Amino acid sequence: MKFQPDTLDGVNVITRHETTRLWVGPRPYARSLLVPWRGEVVDWNVASFAALTAAHFEQIAAMAPEVVILGTGTRLRFPPPTVLRALYAQRIGIESMDLAAASRTYNVLANEGRSVLGAFLIEDESELPG
Repeated sequence: MKFQPDTLDGVNVITRHETTRLWVGPRPYARSLLVPWRGEVVDWNVASFAALTAAHFEQIAAMAPEVVILGTGTRLRFPPPTVLRALYAQRIGIESMDLAAASRTYNVLANEGRSVLGAFLIEDESELPG
């Protein structure tokens, strides 16, 4: 029987997620981050969903992915279209999901060799509801 690896060489993989942490490979992150399918993980300076601005999505558009998977924290939320203009202008697709679904979806697309970027919102515990 021939075995194939689950991941492509050099691809960033989400290996674990919690409410306030995300692991890319063996490394944990406790802040919002941008994870391109290949290359360096980038800090994403956004503390909460309510703090998202057009500038946050301009940063993503500058990285020129084919599609963006937006992990919106513990629950599914949709950013207003006005903040997504930079992505629309470059015809970059975006899908919003909760953090767990976004992590899984990002991994599938990355391992297919797609030019995907995961934008993962890790909110400060004091910002979380109830």
